[in-house]
Amino acid sequence: MTMKAVRIHEFGDTSVLRLEEVPVPEPGPGEVLLKVGATALNYLDLWTRKGQPKPTNPLPHILGSDIAGEVARLGPGVQGWSEGDQVMINPGLSCGQCPACLSGRDNWCPRYGVMGVARNGGYAEYVTVPAVNLVPKPANLSYEEAAAIPLVFITAWHMLDRARLEMGETVLVFGASGGVGTAAVQAARLRGARVLAVAGGEEKARRVKELGAHEVIDHTSQDIAQTVKELTGGRGVDVVVESVGAAVWEAALRSMGRQARLVTCGATSGPQVGIDLRHLFAKHQTMVGTYMGPKADLWTMLPYIEAGRLRGVVDRALPLEEAAQAHQIIENRQHVGKVVLVP
Repeated sequence: MTMKAVRIHEFGDTSVLRLEEVPVPEPGPGEVLLKVGATALNYLDLWTRKGQPKPTNPLPHILGSDIAGEVARLGPGVQGWSEGDQVMINPGLSCGQCPACLSGRDNWCPRYGVMGVARNGGYAEYVTVPAVNLVPKPANLSYEEAAAIPLVFITAWHMLDRARLEMGETVLVFGASGGVGTAAVQAARLRGARVLAVAGGEEKARRVKELGAHEVIDHTSQDIAQTVKELTGGRGVDVVVESVGAAVWEAALRSMGRQARLVTCGATSGPQVGIDLRHLFAKHQTMVGTYMGPKADLWTMLPYIEAGRLRGVVDRALPLEEAAQAHQIIENRQHVGKVVLVP
């Protein structure tokens, strides 16, 4: 039995994405075979395609971390799930046995990986997934909407935990129209924060405001740090959520108030940044990095997702055959939320 899949045989630009006929994989012990309903793209897909990071899974390789679909077959030893169950996937992979995993911090596991990087992902009609990574899909969500949730919401939720965000504080979200940004705006609002969001252009600003941002700063026409000072009475924000990197770093630092915390999870515009340490220690500020989040976070958010208080933002859905176009849309920053592939 064969299936359609988009694979890469080498690293490079979008031309390396090839639609092919390949064998349907067999689920191993503790795994399920999933019929893919939708797969949402992340910047991680683009970096992996380029070989940064190189997937630990051998070439040819199938990208795709965020997957929703239907259980088609159970592997040996799988319990608690049945064929036909509709699920979404927690994309984090860990050993389940080390001290980090056993303490609920599985994203700190020394063997931690991500679907679509450490093993074949969801750019296909079928994919095998560890059963421990399954989460029931809320019945009110389409596959496209469900696929748009896991990676970015797990990341954003954990970023707010790492930043120790408290009710009533003010948070500044950079890249607010992207996947992590749209999730962070909603999660921060849910936690009772005042949300200032940075987006580019009137249309993106409008859509971010609809997600719950109290104020949106258009970086194409406004000075970010100066506007933040005006909106906070010169005090600055309590928390900065940042996934962009070099392009916004200076504005992020200038926007921070006393005892503020900056949390970063990405560097889409470049990884090399500078800092004046005098501001860091004189203002008692904190900077932390984070990568993904523990599996428990998605279960914590599930009631809010089911109630519609947190929702995946789907910019557009494209057929699997248009994977290259989907990558180009993200590289050109022509989206709000998630671009999704549907087999």
